[in-house]
Amino acid sequence: MPALRASDEDREATVSVLREHAVEGRLTLEEFTDRMAAAYAARTGEELAELVRDLPARTTPASRRRPTNFVLSMFGSSEREGRIRVGRRVTCVTLFGNVDLDLRQATLEQEVVTIVALGVFGAIDVYVPEGIEVDLQGLALFGHKRARGRDVPPRPGTPLVRVLAISLFAGIDVWRVPLAWTQKTWGEVIRALR
Repeated sequence: MPALRASDEDREATVSVLREHAVEGRLTLEEFTDRMAAAYAARTGEELAELVRDLPARTTPASRRRPTNFVLSMFGSSEREGRIRVGRRVTCVTLFGNVDLDLRQATLEQEVVTIVALGVFGAIDVYVPEGIEVDLQGLALFGHKRARGRDVPPRPGTPLVRVLAISLFAGIDVWRVPLAWTQKTWGEVIRALR
C-alpha cells in the first residue's frame, strides 16, 4: 500500500514540534534548521514521522546548563562555542582583546536573540549558520562593523539574531557560515568567506 501524502498542516505541525524541542535544548540550531527544511520538503507522513522519531513525545526538563549571558575579554581572548544555550540577550565586551561567539551549534531559546557587542581596541566575531536572519545595527568609530558571508533568505521558523554593535578602534564582524561548515575552525571559516 502506498504511503499517505502529507498536507501543509502536517508539515507545519512537525515544524512546531521540532521548534519546541530546539527551545528545550534537544536540538541544536543546525539540527533544527536541517530537520525543518526536510519537513517542508517531505511528501509523506512517514517522512515527517522519521524527523521526530528520536525525540520524546512528552516534555522533559530543559538543559541544566546556564545560558550564556556575558562574555568579557580584557587584554586577552574569550571564546564561547559548541552546544551553548542562548537566551534573550548576550553581551560581549572586549577591551584590548578578542571575543569569539559561535552560534553554529547553539540552542537559541527565544525567537529574537539580541547580541550587544561593545569593542574598544579589539575584535568581536559572531558566527551564525546561513539561513538565520541577522539584523546588524550600531556605530563604528575608527573601526568597523560588518556582516560577511552569503545573505540567503531566512528559513521559516528560525529565530532572528539582532546584533547591536558599538565599536571604538575595534572590528565587529558577523560571519554567516554555510551549514556544511559546522566542523570547520574559525580560521578556516574566515579564510573561506573572505
